[in-house]
Amino acid sequence: MQKSSPNPTHDPTPVTAMPLSVWAALILLGLVWGSSFFFGRVIMLEMPVITANFFRVMPAAVVLGLAIAMLRLPLLSASGVLVSIIVMGLFNNVIPFSLILFGQKEIGSGLASIINAMTPIWTLLIANAFTEDEKLTRRKIVGVGLGFAGVALLLGSNIGDGLSASLLAQLSVLGASVSYGVSAVYGKRFRGQPVIAVAASQLTASSCMIGLLALLIDQPWNLAVPSAPVIWSLAGISLLCTAFAYFLFFNILSKAGATNASLVTLLVPPSAILLGWLFLGETLSPVQMLAILVIGAGLLVQDGRIFTRRR
Repeated sequence: MQKSSPNPTHDPTPVTAMPLSVWAALILLGLVWGSSFFFGRVIMLEMPVITANFFRVMPAAVVLGLAIAMLRLPLLSASGVLVSIIVMGLFNNVIPFSLILFGQKEIGSGLASIINAMTPIWTLLIANAFTEDEKLTRRKIVGVGLGFAGVALLLGSNIGDGLSASLLAQLSVLGASVSYGVSAVYGKRFRGQPVIAVAASQLTASSCMIGLLALLIDQPWNLAVPSAPVIWSLAGISLLCTAFAYFLFFNILSKAGATNASLVTLLVPPSAILLGWLFLGETLSPVQMLAILVIGAGLLVQDGRIFTRRR
């Protein structure tokens, strides 16, 4: 692969394309996390935010902890890892999960997912400020800009409806995207550590923090037993959208970097529409098809594969 030309019209940094295996994991993660907004909306019909968040992270932490024990997988070994795990759990679970669930009390899953798609933009800015290997480039800016334009086009008809919803709810989900951007960059310090150990450790720390808050604020022993749809949604958002999803996420993060990993948020809204088309008989409009193409173009530009030139 040739180095980038010093010509200012070109990207000043070398282009590194993601392997096809990472692309496959990224698409799968987008499908999985796309369903989390549906599950969250169902859960918020009956449960308070903090308790719902606890029942999202705690079962996932248990599952991953059992997997580590049964498979005798290695644990984290870096010095000072406890503080790093607490910080990661705070910005990757406690804050964003709670903010998104709070927002979904007022706004639908579609609008929540498009606001959450701001994550790559925040990740770019944070990575540019605090890392040396993921600086802003024209290619990255254009790629994420195209992706977000596609998401806006995809759900453009819903944005006007969402403006009538609670402004606080929209700002809450926006705050979650900022928190995800921080965690994506901060998570780079776990490169070289066992993927499942990182996911299990930060979920365990999050469970302790959220569990204490639930006891103090929600007093869950006074809550009514949730309905069957809510119980199934809790199982889906915990085991599928958290335990399994974080295994994928940390694997992508270790191989492709924070900015590329955060691109998954651009796949979440179109994945929800595609799932509806496949399993619920819903149809895609021409505008939605165009939006998916624009998002795909943004991902290709961000990846840089189409711009690489071999000697």
